[in-house]
Amino acid sequence: MTRIIRAIESKVTFVVFNMAYLLMVAFASRTRKLKKAFNTSGEVYLDTAVKVLIAVVLGALLLAGLYLLFNSTVLPSVTSKIKEIFNYNG
Repeated sequence: MTRIIRAIESKVTFVVFNMAYLLMVAFASRTRKLKKAFNTSGEVYLDTAVKVLIAVVLGALLLAGLYLLFNSTVLPSVTSKIKEIFNYNG
């Protein structure tokens, strides 16, 4: 009779420990997922904001450079060449 009780006791203990282990693993996994979901460090947003700001500044500098190039060099020479074409006395 004691053998049967010990056998049942060991099986119940095994099942209880396995259930406890599985619950701990599930809780740990859920906890990691929740930590990632509610991460409020703001590093990702700050990095993205800096990248966008750099891109906007570089784009503005590029457009300003092209504007100066076209207004000072390209358009006057194109304008003079067009006037020469239409004032052709051949």
